[in-house]
Amino acid sequence: MTFKRWSCGFLLSVACISPLFAGPSDSTDARNSATPAANTGEPATAAARPTPSPNPTPVAGNANLTALLGVLVMKGVLAPSEANSIGNANPNVQFQALVDALSRKGLVSAADLAPAPNPSPSPSSSSSSNPTAQPYAAPTASPVTVEATAPAQSRQDVAQNPPQKKPSAPNVVPAIVPLRVLAVDPPVKDGLVPSFKVGAVKVTPYGFIKATVIHDSSDPNGDDFPFPGIFLNSSSVLSTGPTQDPSFHIKARSSRFGSSFEWPDISKHLILTGKVEGDFEGGFTEVDNADVSSIRNPQPRLRLAYARLDYDSGEGTDVFFEGGQNWSLFGSTAVANILETTFFGAFSGNIWERTPQFRFGLVQNLGGSSNLKISPEFALMMPSSGEIYKLQGGPGGNPVGGFEAQIGEGEREGADSGRPEFEGRLALEFQLDKAPAVSSAQIFWSGYEGKRTSITTSANLTDFPNVLAQFPSGFTNSSHMFGNQIGVQLPTRWFTIVASGYRGGDMRFMLAGQLSTFFTDTTGLFNVAQVPTVDNVQLATGGMEVGCTVPFATGGSCSAAGGTWKIAPEHPIGAFGGFVNLGLPLSRWFHADPKGRNSAWNLYLNASKDQVVHHDLAHANGFGCTSADGLTPCNGGLPLSQSRMLAATLYYKLNGATTFAFEQSQYQTTLLPDIGAAYTIAGQPATKWKDQRTEFGPIFTF
Repeated sequence: MTFKRWSCGFLLSVACISPLFAGPSDSTDARNSATPAANTGEPATAAARPTPSPNPTPVAGNANLTALLGVLVMKGVLAPSEANSIGNANPNVQFQALVDALSRKGLVSAADLAPAPNPSPSPSSSSSSNPTAQPYAAPTASPVTVEATAPAQSRQDVAQNPPQKKPSAPNVVPAIVPLRVLAVDPPVKDGLVPSFKVGAVKVTPYGFIKATVIHDSSDPNGDDFPFPGIFLNSSSVLSTGPTQDPSFHIKARSSRFGSSFEWPDISKHLILTGKVEGDFEGGFTEVDNADVSSIRNPQPRLRLAYARLDYDSGEGTDVFFEGGQNWSLFGSTAVANILETTFFGAFSGNIWERTPQFRFGLVQNLGGSSNLKISPEFALMMPSSGEIYKLQGGPGGNPVGGFEAQIGEGEREGADSGRPEFEGRLALEFQLDKAPAVSSAQIFWSGYEGKRTSITTSANLTDFPNVLAQFPSGFTNSSHMFGNQIGVQLPTRWFTIVASGYRGGDMRFMLAGQLSTFFTDTTGLFNVAQVPTVDNVQLATGGMEVGCTVPFATGGSCSAAGGTWKIAPEHPIGAFGGFVNLGLPLSRWFHADPKGRNSAWNLYLNASKDQVVHHDLAHANGFGCTSADGLTPCNGGLPLSQSRMLAATLYYKLNGATTFAFEQSQYQTTLLPDIGAAYTIAGQPATKWKDQRTEFGPIFTF
């Protein structure tokens, strides 16, 4: 059976049986589509016109074609004038005229029609080629009149949004796409292809299963990811013990799952989308039936959960609001493409964060040959200072850790500032390389500003009566967190460069600054004393201290000596760093078949570094910064000066759902030069800690 005859038979079958499936709601919809002008907003003369029939009057010998044309007009596929033109054509060319009309609208492609011979007007030949097909009745030359039966709104929608012919995929291996987590392009209305619907909501699940085998040459913490050189689970925080402490892991907890959503709205300009995403890279289960095998029970954690409202004016301007947990504006716009994602290069130059936020933004398409777009964004973020309680002991030397300590310290100091954190981003997107299958380039700036506050209550000053007399209600102390970042993402047909550079202060929550946050400055003070706080911050990471403006003897008091107590100021510890990630599309270089087995060999080379400003770190560790009496140095800094990461990652895509990856990397942490060779690596003094890391495994996407 030829394609044209099969198509005709199929369409005629639909036209004949469609009334059998019309239920009460269909009848109601048909009546509602013909409501008077008072309800539709059309001119009053429209209400006086008789309601047109959805089925044109049959013409002798032409019933099938008349019914088919009526259905196509009713569905908004054909305009009434087009249907009349086809119906009034010569019977021998009517079918070809219909096919040509459908082809112009993108419903039938030229490739579909290429093998189809000219149709035969003979009913017998049509039925003999396929016994199950509806006979094609050759219409007579009698004129056919099809009334304007389609609802006005359907005709308007088709006119404003004509069906577009899907462009064919370029016959070339795609260039490397940057690993963006925040693209400039806004969502498209009805752009989500749903896997299923929950009511009227479109839902498309996605994710991947990732299983990797890992060997680390030095892993003193026992983690399945690299951590900067503070060895919390070793014999001491700067010692690996008698060996370099190598480790071997196999893990699947990097697997990820999520769903994209799109909600319907009657406005063609309003687009409602959302996303929920999680993985298993959080904590491990502590229950009686899994205590001895908790490693196989990683707990799921929330990565993303947000909804977004876009108003698209239709003239190149999109305004949006987003609420929920998403990637931060600062640091997360450009990230390195590496295989290790549990720590994802944190404190090694690859800054990123996911956090609750309210975000507002604008996307303006300026057009031109480079498709230039500009997008300013602003966000109110959840504030947090990122304190790590397990770096220090609790009151009286008794360690207090776990969830209670982390929430009470890491999250409280930001929230106690009583204000949100502010973030902003300005991105410029354009087409740098106009070759086929090359994504857009991006240049951006991002920044943030926040504040942390620590509280000392009157109860905390019970052991300091002279201080309590001056501060009967207690007091607070604060410092600022801030950062600026510039970055580029430059895809070309030969290579893709993604690079980022940043500088700021107290950047621990943004996974920069070598775990340092702020330091307590005792300069100019006498008889300095450390006082407790409600969040129990201790000197290991910066603490609350007070000092007198004049010296006084042991057993005396600051007030008796004619001085006053002054709260030692807290200053952010500065840091800077960044990364360069070079992606090489090997398969494209060698002109591989884009549909073959060798279509996706990609190599990534990465170099990154995170470093603390030496002046700040030295002062925070008590070098060149001390109290006026020389008894209490400034404090609050960890002795880590910088960490770097070098990585080479090779991806091979077996098919559309299966990728194999191999990564060889080196992580290195260097101590503050002022303290000398304070590391003990395999029993030997050292100033650096190194980890040679090998990771390999498959990734199955869905």
